[in-house]
Amino acid sequence: MLERLNHVAIAVPDLDSAASTYRDTLGAEVSKPQALPEHGVTVVFVELANTKIELLEPLGEESPIRAFLEKSPSGGIHHICYEVSDIIAARDHLTASGARVLGNGEPKTGAHGKPVLFLHPKDFDGTLVELEEC
Repeated sequence: MLERLNHVAIAVPDLDSAASTYRDTLGAEVSKPQALPEHGVTVVFVELANTKIELLEPLGEESPIRAFLEKSPSGGIHHICYEVSDIIAARDHLTASGARVLGNGEPKTGAHGKPVLFLHPKDFDGTLVELEEC
């Protein structure tokens, strides 16, 4: 079911500062900021040869990233994203196996314009998992 690693997401308190660190200090290519109101975040992607790093900061008062940063004010790894070829088949297989899909269980459009779902971290060894249809 899982295909390749799509990205590792890091919640940050200051997106401009974090993007600057990756761009200016580490010499990485960093995308322009993209607001994703449906997910309550603003993101940039650090492009690497074999995957991406997603830097995210809260967008709005109801952002789930805001609560994450209250617990970890300097930021940290928020989730890991894997690609799947059929997100509905993956969802159905996972829920039949007892895994919990966050939200209403229906895919939302992610930052890459593709369907995404999030899986409950308690079902995956404490890791919030995002699935993205490739």
